[in-house]
Amino acid sequence: MNPSIHSLRRRTALGALLALGAAAAAGPALAADPFPSKPITLVMPFPPGGSFDPIFRALAEAASRELGQPIVLMHRAGAGGITGPGSVAAMNESDGYTLAVIHNSVIRAPLVQKIQWHPLRDFTYLAGLFGMSTGIAVASDAPWKTLDELLADAKKRPGAISWGTVGATSINRIYGERLARMNGTSFNMVPFKGGGEAFTALIGRHLDVYGDPGFGPQVQGGKVRLLAAFTAERLKRYPSVPTVKELGHELVIESPVGLAAPKNLDPKIAARLAAAFRKASADPAYLNQLEQFDMQPKWIDGEAYAAYAKAQFERDAKMLAELGFKPE
Repeated sequence: MNPSIHSLRRRTALGALLALGAAAAAGPALAADPFPSKPITLVMPFPPGGSFDPIFRALAEAASRELGQPIVLMHRAGAGGITGPGSVAAMNESDGYTLAVIHNSVIRAPLVQKIQWHPLRDFTYLAGLFGMSTGIAVASDAPWKTLDELLADAKKRPGAISWGTVGATSINRIYGERLARMNGTSFNMVPFKGGGEAFTALIGRHLDVYGDPGFGPQVQGGKVRLLAAFTAERLKRYPSVPTVKELGHELVIESPVGLAAPKNLDPKIAARLAAAFRKASADPAYLNQLEQFDMQPKWIDGEAYAAYAKAQFERDAKMLAELGFKPE
């Protein structure tokens, strides 16, 4: 064989081997798509029609622009807003493509019912987004003009006045019952699946009182009267509406809402998601929706939200023990 031909073949074979090795080394990097490479599902705790729908639709649209992938809202209601987030907590591991909207009832869940997951163990906390404002609302044509009038009537007719909340074990129901006890009476507590259903009952006079967030559009539309708020200070949009506390009842409800993924989420993916939602939380359309429903924007990072969840769980455990509450 001609030496030059033999040498050419050797160089060709060597080049092929080097090219093959380089391709093999690059294979994993090429195969690993940058996150996110497909749509993200955001599990909603309540049914369609409530205040969370327009708020999280606006947030999801803004975050989608940052992430380059759609964020799809999936409603999975039940158990007072616990079923949907609970299904996410029960997932064995996280890839960042399934997230949940969580709230204090989710953190409190093991204290009020028997479940197979735990909020302090089975979530990756991504961020706290805003605080809900809980009010005491009645229909515009209801006979009570003030909270004092409502409580005076309730004292005359214990258990006769119906009080609605979303869920049977929410903090809003618990505080409604505490308010009644502090005033020597009781309400007929009525749980609803979501705010839309509850407001329909309230405006139709099938429900007397609604003690939950999301009252803004109904109050602004003149269909509902706000008697008081369980907030620490008076709401800016309703400066004439007193707080429950300033009326002499030491009751203030703090209700932050945030985002979580299942446990064991890659920290890099968690940081990517948190950065996108943080930027989205400044979006004007989202902030407008918060204002419409009297929610208070308050961003906290994942680590701080996890610390809050732990502290809140301990506070709720102490409160429920003092009330003598037993899990269902």
